[in-house]
Amino acid sequence: MKVALIQHSVKNSKDETLSKTVSMIKEASLKGANLVVLQELHQSSYFCIVEDPKNFDLANDFEEDLKFWASIAKEFGVVLVTSLFEKRAAGLYHNSAFVFEKDGSLAGKYRKMHIPDDPGFYEKFYFTPGDLGYKPIDTSVGRLGVLICWDQWFPEAARLMAMRGAEVLIYPTAIGWFEDDSKDEKDRQKSSWIDIQRSHAIANGLPVISVNRVGKEHDPSKLIDGILFWGNSFVCGPQGEFLHECGMDEELAIVKIDKKRTEEVRRMWPFFRDRRVDSYKDILKIYID
Repeated sequence: MKVALIQHSVKNSKDETLSKTVSMIKEASLKGANLVVLQELHQSSYFCIVEDPKNFDLANDFEEDLKFWASIAKEFGVVLVTSLFEKRAAGLYHNSAFVFEKDGSLAGKYRKMHIPDDPGFYEKFYFTPGDLGYKPIDTSVGRLGVLICWDQWFPEAARLMAMRGAEVLIYPTAIGWFEDDSKDEKDRQKSSWIDIQRSHAIANGLPVISVNRVGKEHDPSKLIDGILFWGNSFVCGPQGEFLHECGMDEELAIVKIDKKRTEEVRRMWPFFRDRRVDSYKDILKIYID
């Protein structure tokens, strides 16, 4: 599997942002990528920075957006992982990933299950939690376990994808920090974000692909100064080893992943063999008092 990670900042308009994304997909295709992964909600600014009912209008072109990205996947002959604002019905919206095959057909979709609600990340205002569960999407490049951003903090989601035969875990992401935070706090946040995803790779013996946006995005309400999205997209192998790490600038990274290593690693580290499923019943509880 030859995967392209596309991390870039949002531009001045949707058309300009799409143009940038498509130009990077074209370059990825020319460099031999057969899987392209885009960042979370890549068509617009991270609108969840503020609660504003007008932002629901961003989903009005949802059906046209599907057709557009299907045509891009077909034009450049890549399996394409997108992240879109899905309008399902009046007043019902999801944060969803749509995966398109090389011929432009829809291979499958995933609706974000874990929805955050924090200062500057008001996603519960916009998104209904997903109802499709944790089901890998079969494509010509393999079985993809696609999750989205906040899902990356939950080991249960990664485990269930792995238990259903995912060959790689993929996380389109929009995460950053507030510039008023101390350097130590910023370092802790970024390190935790990387380490939790590497732990999913190790615990499940699977490669992990994580793609984050970059650049400063401002809060139109001016309640906060904004969010600096830190990029640092990366790919790691099934033992958590880094195959590529991006920086904080725009970047197109092409990374080769050897899916056969999963079998080799799981033979050495047989976590699935040694799971004590008979002792995990309490995991279904919110908390054990």
